Amino acid sequence: MSANVAAVSTYVAAEDLSMFGRDPWWLIALKAVFCFAFLMVTVLISIVMERKVVAWMQLRIGPNRHGPWGMLQSLADGVKLMLKEDVVVKRADKAVYVLAPIVAAIPAFMAFAVIPFGPAGNEISVFGHRTTMQLTDLPIAMLYILAVASVGIYGIVLAGWSSGSTYPLLGGLRSCAQMISYEIAMGAAFASVFLYSGSMSTSAIVEQQTDRWFVVLLPVSFIIYIVTMVGETNRAPFDMPESEGDLVGGFNTEYSSIKFAMFMLAEYVNMVTVSAVAVTLFLGGWRAPWPVSTFWEGANHGWWPMLWFVLKLQLLLFFFVWLRGTLPRVRYDQLMKLGWKVLIPVSLVWLMLVATVRALRNENYDFADIALYIGAAVLGLLLLSFVADMFRARKAKQAPPAKAPAEFDPMAGGFPVPPLPGQELPPVPRRRPRRERELIVSGGPDTQSDGPLGGSTDGKEASDG
Repeated sequence: MSANVAAVSTYVAAEDLSMFGRDPWWLIALKAVFCFAFLMVTVLISIVMERKVVAWMQLRIGPNRHGPWGMLQSLADGVKLMLKEDVVVKRADKAVYVLAPIVAAIPAFMAFAVIPFGPAGNEISVFGHRTTMQLTDLPIAMLYILAVASVGIYGIVLAGWSSGSTYPLLGGLRSCAQMISYEIAMGAAFASVFLYSGSMSTSAIVEQQTDRWFVVLLPVSFIIYIVTMVGETNRAPFDMPESEGDLVGGFNTEYSSIKFAMFMLAEYVNMVTVSAVAVTLFLGGWRAPWPVSTFWEGANHGWWPMLWFVLKLQLLLFFFVWLRGTLPRVRYDQLMKLGWKVLIPVSLVWLMLVATVRALRNENYDFADIALYIGAAVLGLLLLSFVADMFRARKAKQAPPAKAPAEFDPMAGGFPVPPLPGQELPPVPRRRPRRERELIVSGGPDTQSDGPLGGSTDGKEASDG
């Protein structure tokens, strides 16, 4: 009974958000401007870093003209895009066409409002006022992030629909299907963190990682989230909505100038936001890494937590760049198969496993007993799978031989069509071996077999005729 009371008191203390909402209006505005500026500067650095890292991977020089070592290249690209001609497609739905880039960009900034840069209890002084290193926090902060991220995807969908063109429409539809496929697994990965931490507040989730980060306790949730965050941001190798190989440019094909720049900005801001969420949920948030936190007591006080947060964030942004420079783009069917047949089932099974472990821990079961129960359950599942495979193999041996596939004529309809599943193309006629063909000399006689049907094309006979 005392253990349950202690658990409840800990949960209530974790949900104590009284330190938020006490700042004056000018300090709230200043913190909001800081979040906006932090995102913009991080985006500018990320664009230059991506181009330089990919160039280094491909043994190229990369940007080296604008600014020292080419560090102002992304700023020059932004100025160039703003000065380009702003073309509006004639068949576009004007209102939605103009609104779509705004819908894609603004939610990416909104999600950063609940990301903690430092501990809630460690207040810093800003112009004589004590405040937390976080704009605000909510009891359902992670649900707020999920909702805002979902709204941002609609900007891409609306851009493809309103352009009045085929390629942008296909890119928008792909983005919609990709969002549905990967957001389910992402929500299940979030739910595992909620169960283990007992809270949906971002500051409370970071506080629960005092002894051990959730990447160690929930490794499957971390891997699932890493894959889904790449799919949610439409980045390589999951950049199907804008694949230039088959959709020219995808949903942004008909956009130019500042509206195209807003789509590019939204993509990179989403990268920063999902990376910040990964740091908050699984990598200890603003906490110092393990070797530093053991011998330095002040590592998690003052302005130092912001440094650890930024370093972890940059590592995840490098991971995005590394993926783009390493992996080729997957096919669309592989993208959907990974989302629906792998990520969603694995995330649901893992969620049930985490819920079972938490329920047993709440009942004061020993860790060895929990491991024994889980091991027995996994062993039982493997045994059932082995028995099912045995019966399936025996049934396949007893089944009658399959009938030969029907002959397929690819030109039956008057134009070439690909074969359906189970159909095979007829064998391609091979040319005769080289030793059976005569070398046709220019102006000399041709062979009878190589000539047209119904007569010889011998030059001598033709002249005699």
